[in-house]
Amino acid sequence: MDFKDQIKILGDRVIRLKDQTLTEEATKNAFVLPFIQALGYDVFNPLEVVPEFISDIGLKKGEKIDYAIFIDSKPSILIECKHWNQNLSVHDGQLLRYFHTSKARFGLLTNGIIYRFYSDLVDANKMDEKPFLEFNITEIKENQIEELKKFHKSYFDAESIVNTASELKYVNELKQLLHQELNNPSNDLVKLLARQVYPSVITAKVLEQFTNLTKKSVQQYINDLITERLKTALTKEDEAAKEQEAIPTTAQKEPDKIETTVEELEGFMIVKSILRQTVDIKRISYKDAQNYFSIVLDENSRKTVCRLYFNANKKYLVFLNEDKKEVKNEIKSLDDIFNHSETLINVVQNHENSKPKK
Repeated sequence: MDFKDQIKILGDRVIRLKDQTLTEEATKNAFVLPFIQALGYDVFNPLEVVPEFISDIGLKKGEKIDYAIFIDSKPSILIECKHWNQNLSVHDGQLLRYFHTSKARFGLLTNGIIYRFYSDLVDANKMDEKPFLEFNITEIKENQIEELKKFHKSYFDAESIVNTASELKYVNELKQLLHQELNNPSNDLVKLLARQVYPSVITAKVLEQFTNLTKKSVQQYINDLITERLKTALTKEDEAAKEQEAIPTTAQKEPDKIETTVEELEGFMIVKSILRQTVDIKRISYKDAQNYFSIVLDENSRKTVCRLYFNANKKYLVFLNEDKKEVKNEIKSLDDIFNHSETLINVVQNHENSKPKK
């Protein structure tokens, strides 16, 4: 199992167990220690992972931090843990004090869900106020996994991480700023944009009008961008599929009457995301018919995963039972597809188990 899969599985574990994890100690055992193990460190080796590492702070002796990861016999990563429902922002000062008295290059503050990595990018030997890497392990992105992988025992290089951490820190801060501006545009941004298109003085009334117009324009632009990229990606995938043998199907209709909608393509992407940990998503493809949109395994219509009926007022997610008869499930929105994740996974597993033995 590769590193990415380990982290994804740990994220699923957190979602499944957090409501039964009632104490800080349970959070450490259920979430944080498996995370340290996923990074390649032996949590049972006191020369590598030291629990309750003593870090004296001025006149206060015997102060302990939850874990210290040692590399080449030196503390390299200090880890302070809190219960999973704790707000980490009120606890970062504690890690800062430990960091100041240690020779560790990195500090990690976590509640088992949110992970914040700090270093001393601004002032030497003084932990930065803001983390250079932060993620939610239940929603971790591909690029964040790649950054996290640098902390794996097999790849750990403190200088290399520090050299890229500064850029990563500012990129993250700029992304947060963009997120704020795009959701709630500041007056400065609205004025900047309004002056490009409005020919007169920007009064308070005009500013209010353009604030709403800016939010609406941003939302439409992002939706258009996503739709265009989705169409491009799926067009390429469809072209590659056409190079192979066409899928035999009894549902073939006149091509000029078939229109693949953006909504159907979005549903297809949701199904692929659900199945990504069960099967290689390159094996998942689709075949659009006049009446429904079929999602199949291995480009084989006999291995139908599900069908989407999105062309009428009501939308349905449809599975085929053992007699190949349709079982319809009405859905109100695309998000409802996630409610049928278990069934989708079971369908694929049944197809896999029915492979003829060699």
